[in-house]
Amino acid sequence: MEYVKLGATGLEVSRICLGCMSYGDTAWHEWVLDGNAAEIHFRTAVEAGINFFDTADMYSRGMSEEITGRHLRGMTRRDETVIATKVFFPLRDEGPNRQGLSRKRILDGCDASLKRLGVDYIDLYQIHRYDPRTPLEETLEALDSLVRAGKVRYLGASSMAAWQFARALFLAGERGWHRFAAMQNHYNLAYREEEREMIPLCVDQGVGVIPWSPLARGFLTGSRSRDDMQGTLRARTDAYGAKLYACESNFNVLDAVRAVAEKRGLTPAQVALAWVLQAPGVTAPIVGSTRVEHLGEAVAALEVVLEPGDVEALEAPYRSRPVLGHQPPSATS
Repeated sequence: MEYVKLGATGLEVSRICLGCMSYGDTAWHEWVLDGNAAEIHFRTAVEAGINFFDTADMYSRGMSEEITGRHLRGMTRRDETVIATKVFFPLRDEGPNRQGLSRKRILDGCDASLKRLGVDYIDLYQIHRYDPRTPLEETLEALDSLVRAGKVRYLGASSMAAWQFARALFLAGERGWHRFAAMQNHYNLAYREEEREMIPLCVDQGVGVIPWSPLARGFLTGSRSRDDMQGTLRARTDAYGAKLYACESNFNVLDAVRAVAEKRGLTPAQVALAWVLQAPGVTAPIVGSTRVEHLGEAVAALEVVLEPGDVEALEAPYRSRPVLGHQPPSATS
């Protein structure tokens, strides 16, 4: 396993982050694995040297955090493990103060996440989305207070426009508050719009990029075709994913991934992950796993060195598209 600093911080994380959205309760999504089925995934990750684990309070309405905390407590040393979680979306039916980034929601949310995870502090606490209904100053001051209280070590953000993130970084610096150390954004071979502004901003500001959906919700594994976008259980229940990726230019990208994979004797997933890993600014892609072999492919991708010709072939079919909204009706990462 390779380890790198998270952005400009001193925190060392594995170059693969295990995304824990897949573990929780099938009542939330039918493709989710329960705690018992998830155990082998955590054990395989730990044995492979992965020390970076990402979840969110709203995944399976809190159960993902419970499962993540329980397994990591039994398999790892706390001081060697980097646990990331997120706050913004409601865990129950929407109502006053159950969502967003008010001071109340953030402080209550952090305390609840600490309890579910069974830890004394969270290594990376992230805002899951930007909240236009709450003053940004209120959000940033609340996050800063968590770091100063020792409940959180580092701060992160996810899925927002570059101008919003730039304003947050500026305000934090101006007020002497702790700044965001990481950006968890949507980035893969089939969606590269973050190359316009967000990733250059992160590189310039020393912010670590930890992309969600580096395999385009399974699209880049080759499990789907022009005639069948429902190749997996998740795909069959993922209307938003179909909206994201089902277009001719993306299938051309997938054709290029398959061609490079065949030429190099690799799987499409390894090629797609290797491309993300070599992209400027990327610290660690967040890889979900519902089959243990998914983790094996992710770790093997660390050994793949793409030739310049491979990168050119993979990137050539991409066609720019309008930037997708950063706040869909429900969380997607």
